Order: sequence, then C-alpha cells, then structure tokens
Amino acid sequence: MKKNMMSVLILALLIVNIVLTSVMMFSVVGTARKTSALIDDISAAINLELDNQKGTSDEAAVIEVPIENIEVYKIEEEMTVPLARGGDGKDHYYLVSVALSLNKKDKAYKKLKDTIADKEELIKGEIISVIGSHTVEEMQQDVDTVRMEILSRIQKLFDSEFIFNVTFTKGLPQ
Repeated sequence: MKKNMMSVLILALLIVNIVLTSVMMFSVVGTARKTSALIDDISAAINLELDNQKGTSDEAAVIEVPIENIEVYKIEEEMTVPLARGGDGKDHYYLVSVALSLNKKDKAYKKLKDTIADKEELIKGEIISVIGSHTVEEMQQDVDTVRMEILSRIQKLFDSEFIFNVTFTKGLPQ
C-alpha cells in the first residue's frame, strides 16, 4: 500500500511539475517576444539616428563625387548673419562665405547650372534663414548640421541634387 501511495504521490508531483513548467514556458515565451520586439524597435531607432546623421531621410544625402566631376560655385559676397539669442542673451553675428559644390555628371546639371547665378539671392536667403535660426553656441559646436540643413533647403529649392555640398570658406562667429 505504501508503494502505491508513493507512486500516486510521485505521479501527482510529476503532473504538477509538467503543468507549472508549461505555464512558465508560455509566460516566458510571451515576455521574450515582447523583449525581442522592444530590442528591434530600439535598434531601428538607433539606425535611423545614424542614417539621419549621414544625411538620409529628410536631410540631404551625402554624395561621393570624383574631384574631376566637381564644379565649385562661389557666392562672392560675404554674409553677416544675425544669430538667434543664446544663453548669454547677447546679440551675435556669423560672418560667412559660402561655396557650392556641383556634380557635373548629374542629369540636372546642364539644365540648372546657369540658373544658379539668377537664383543666388534665393540661395542667400536660405543660408541666412538657416544660420539665423541657430545660436552662437550651436554654430561653434556643430557647423556640419547647419551645412546639411542649408544643403537640404537648396536641394529643395532647385528640386535636384546636382548641388551636393555646401562649404563655408569663412565662418566666424562674432
């Protein structure tokens, strides 16, 4: 009788063990899926941020162009742009000279290169608008972001990417 009672007890404990293991397995699998989805979302967000820093998405794309296919258009006039007020509350200005890099192999180059001189005032307006929206601290810390913003706005203005780079040949905060 003791052996049968022990066998029944062992069988009952075995069934309880199987039930609890299956409950635990289903709860762990659900949590693991949620954790995996969260990690995928975080990874996607990090990749998006890295892509944005490279200039994809809403910003202008960074294009590699061989030196022999580059034409430089220099905006002759130096611009003095009033900057947004920073933490010190003082008025600051940014003295800047700008050069645009044009891709001679782009399909829109021949059609649009002659219009750059005509549209120079609009280009200057975009440059002043973007630089003027930043503080002196931002200009000192991250000029590349400002350049990419200007490039994006100019590419939207021309509805083309034949202008692929904006270079500050002189950039002095004052």
